[in-house]
Amino acid sequence: MQAHADHGAVQQRQFARLRQLLSDVVPANGFYARKYADLPPVALDVRTPTDLTCLPFTTKAELAADQADHPPYGTNLTNPPESYSRLHQTSGTTTGRPLRWLDTPASWNCLLTCWETNFSLMKLAREDRVFFPFSFGPFLGFWTAFEAASRVGMLTLPGGGMPTTARLRFLLDHEATVVCATPTYAQHLAEVAADEGIDLTSSSVRAIVVAGEPGGSVPGTRERIETAWCARVFDHYGMTEVGPVATECAENPDGMHVLEEDYIAEVVDPATGQPVAPGTDGELVVTNLGRTGSPLIRYRTGDIVRVDTEPCPCGRIWTRLAGGVRGRTDDMIHVRGNNVYPTAIEAVVRRFPEVREFRVIIDQTGPLSDLRIEVEPADAADGPRTADAVARAVRDVLLFRAAVTAVPPGTLPRFEMKARRVVRTPGERGTSVP
Repeated sequence: MQAHADHGAVQQRQFARLRQLLSDVVPANGFYARKYADLPPVALDVRTPTDLTCLPFTTKAELAADQADHPPYGTNLTNPPESYSRLHQTSGTTTGRPLRWLDTPASWNCLLTCWETNFSLMKLAREDRVFFPFSFGPFLGFWTAFEAASRVGMLTLPGGGMPTTARLRFLLDHEATVVCATPTYAQHLAEVAADEGIDLTSSSVRAIVVAGEPGGSVPGTRERIETAWCARVFDHYGMTEVGPVATECAENPDGMHVLEEDYIAEVVDPATGQPVAPGTDGELVVTNLGRTGSPLIRYRTGDIVRVDTEPCPCGRIWTRLAGGVRGRTDDMIHVRGNNVYPTAIEAVVRRFPEVREFRVIIDQTGPLSDLRIEVEPADAADGPRTADAVARAVRDVLLFRAAVTAVPPGTLPRFEMKARRVVRTPGERGTSVP
């Protein structure tokens, strides 16, 4: 991949691949054949970003409806059914039921190649030993990372089926240098290590690759993980539907480069769908160029990002998402005239190292929503003081008052995969009540 090439040349390659993708997909792919049926042929001759906007967005709701109407896999399949060899699915937190996703060997190879680029961005090498401390289930991200690490020659250490303490001993015994996990589980491993008297700061681990949640780019969360492990955090962004999209480079923390040789990224106004200016928050729209067997073209991710307007010290000119994923369009919390993303609340709560876990509860039973925060301190005796401090910080930083209460240590749930810390009452789509 030519990461240091002129960006105009990158765009030329992107649109050449997109035109090839469109010729492969239409009319072979039933989903896109129907979606593009009324477009003039010239609309598929995409050569510029302006041309791209002539193609309609693809949404998760469309995909969910297609799979419901054509079970079990829908019609976004470019090849005959016998061509597919991999099945994965989403968590189902947005649509209420998971999207099932199939890949051909060629599409799967493209995803692994993207992860090889990720490793290069993070300066991981074949000498590294990569530990995956959980069971993957049907989620795509860690399967691709695991297989790609093995393919480039890294020693891959699977940690599924073990209790947390055993996983910690396992990574120490095998001298792991890299840990791949969600930000939540990386913190949980550190908490258990502290309780068990295990010193992670003296381990061989030098890098923590986090994904599945936006916490890796939340300053307080990031600092907590790096301090506990004495290792560098690398944030990564991807989705089961589109694959591994963006990763932080070694030279510039707190932001992620889009892998623009394999993806076209747009940032649009969530309300109008029109492009926003660089440096402005907007919704990320992604087109994956190499996953021909199950492509997504102009896919609205629902994730809020901001394009960095400053050049990156690493020298790459790929689009960089400053501060990673800032929130989700469907996660915005509306409380008594205030709009706030859960990541903003996390950024405040994680300033307090004495808070081990937290939960946000949105009470929607009255005419106006109320927000309260439960914090779980490491020491029960510190609970009232900690709750008061968090409440003051929320008021001072986010400019609204929230009721903050302390709960006993060990009360709040822990998560290996994507954490669900926002609870709405009465329960709504996309929320979870443990």
